[in-house]
Amino acid sequence: MTTLVRKLISTANAAKPVAPYNQAVVADRTVYVSGCLGLDKTTMKLVPGGATEQTEMALQNLEAVLKAADSGIDKVIKNTVFLKDLNDFGAVNDVYKRVFNKDFPARSCFQVAKLPMDALVEIECIALTGPVRTVQSE
Repeated sequence: MTTLVRKLISTANAAKPVAPYNQAVVADRTVYVSGCLGLDKTTMKLVPGGATEQTEMALQNLEAVLKAADSGIDKVIKNTVFLKDLNDFGAVNDVYKRVFNKDFPARSCFQVAKLPMDALVEIECIALTGPVRTVQSE
C-alpha cells in the first residue's frame, strides 16, 4: 500500500492563521487552503477600508499560500467566499474577477453571521498541484 503525504503549508508571504490551523494542507496533489482574511501580514490587522480592500488583501494572501504550496490561481478548482453582508457581493465580484479572469473555478458564496476578527470577507479554496490541463466540456 502506498503512503500518501500530508504536507503542511506555511509561508511568511501571507497573514498567519488567527487560530490553531495551517495556512494550507496538501494531500497528494490537492491543496486545501484555509480561509484567508483581508489581513496585512505585517500588522496582522484587517486592512482599512471596506469589502473591496479586504477582498484584495484576502486574495493576495490566498495567492501567496497557493504559491507556497506549488500551486497557483490557474490551478484553483473551487472557491468558497464568506461575506458578512451579501450586499457586498458586487464589490467582491469586481475584485474577484480581476484575479480569476478566465477558466473560472467552481464557487459558492454565503452571507454568514460573523467572521473572525469581524472581517467583511473570507475566502478559502481547493486547488491542484503539478501539471494541470484545462479542457472545456462539449
